[in-house]
Amino acid sequence: MDTLNCKGLYMADWDYEVFWNETMNQLRAESGEQEYNIWFSNLEYLKGGENCVYIKAPSTFYRDQVKNRYQNAIISRLSALIGRNLDLNFEVGPVKTAQNTPAPAESSAQASAGDGKNAQKSPETGAAAANTPVKKAKGKHPQLQEDYTFDKYIIGENNSFAANTAIAISKNPGKNYNPFFIYGGVGLGKTHLMQAIGNSVYENSDNKVICVPSEEFLNEYVEGIAQGKMNAFKNKYRYTDVLLIDDIQFLQDKPGVQEELFHTFNALIQAKKHLVFTCDRPPSELKKFSERLLSRFEQGLKVDLQPPRYEVRCAILKSVAEGRKTSIPDEVIDLVAKNISSNIRDLIGALNTLISYTEIMGKPITVEIAQQKLRDVLASSRQANMSIDNIQRVVAEQFNLSPNDLKGKKKTKNIVFPRQLAMYVAREITDFSTTELGESFGGRDHATVIHSIDKIKGQLLTDPALNSQIENLKRLIKEYTAKT
Repeated sequence: MDTLNCKGLYMADWDYEVFWNETMNQLRAESGEQEYNIWFSNLEYLKGGENCVYIKAPSTFYRDQVKNRYQNAIISRLSALIGRNLDLNFEVGPVKTAQNTPAPAESSAQASAGDGKNAQKSPETGAAAANTPVKKAKGKHPQLQEDYTFDKYIIGENNSFAANTAIAISKNPGKNYNPFFIYGGVGLGKTHLMQAIGNSVYENSDNKVICVPSEEFLNEYVEGIAQGKMNAFKNKYRYTDVLLIDDIQFLQDKPGVQEELFHTFNALIQAKKHLVFTCDRPPSELKKFSERLLSRFEQGLKVDLQPPRYEVRCAILKSVAEGRKTSIPDEVIDLVAKNISSNIRDLIGALNTLISYTEIMGKPITVEIAQQKLRDVLASSRQANMSIDNIQRVVAEQFNLSPNDLKGKKKTKNIVFPRQLAMYVAREITDFSTTELGESFGGRDHATVIHSIDKIKGQLLTDPALNSQIENLKRLIKEYTAKT
């Protein structure tokens, strides 16, 4: 079926791809490269319909953000180009984008173009090729893990915004989203994402990249003072292009190194260099940090990594198995993904146990073998899956609060009681210590947790209805955990 648009161009079978591409080009010019890379480059044109265009987004989060922010702009430009009103129809799934699709090989005509003076025969094919300099491959960066790349980072709803922002930063460090502050629980991929930025910048540019744990930064600072080498320390960190510091929370209560980091921060920002930090909590919940350093963290972009959902956990397990060239049955993948949801580190650790077994014993993995070999892991994971994060989310939702309210510093009555209740329930249904609970509730000390638990115990003696409320919360938490 052919139709004629207002510009006199025929479209067979409602093929609007050329108009989609032009719309994307217009939006790239108007929004800028950074914004385009985050929100448009991962959209894939699928097909056209009589009154709509079908496109694919990599996740529901990504789809919803594009619909809320840019749908009207996309529709207006498409409709203007095509000459009729159209709607957008979104699908969700893996997308093919310019970012992950290899560029087409140079044609033989292009390869042999010119007067032939600088051409040479390829020993494999005999085809003429331009005698252009070949960029020498770089060696491994001494501070970066080679397997911490974007290609090996599984993107799902829990991390799509963070991952796409990181990709945009790696393409143009120092431009936007500076500093980039990544926070979340243990084993959720913060370090992987940060180092993926470093690996991408290192491989694709001449920018200097430094990546250090906060402990190493602290030790170098102390050594610089002790040995009178502070100038060397300052020159190292203030004259880099990208500075990546892992686990910034360990610099709490260390005013000297915080002062040095503050000045390093200012020097790099002024020089339009990029800073990336990882942390186990948002800047607002860091204790014993100077206010002016916290304000620097807050001025950039902060992203929160959450535990991956079941589908993403399955994808991670399959990716790891493929990387190890090991076949793992889907029912075993399902067993591990359903029982271990606390973090990615535990998930991969369990799979590596099974892979090691099959490599050593030469036997295929079955569900029965997996259950046997992971008996202790699965037992402890049921405890871990009843995570404090899940408890905080359920309790917060019941009181129309956010998890950050429960972890924050506010002491208003409408927050204090739910916070105490969440601590009490967490102590009841998990084996976490009061110290561990305190850390998960915004870095509070164990005495505060004990006081909160005692407070609820006292109220239970005089308020029978509170017991029903607590039992209902436990039920909701178990149901929520089973679904995640």
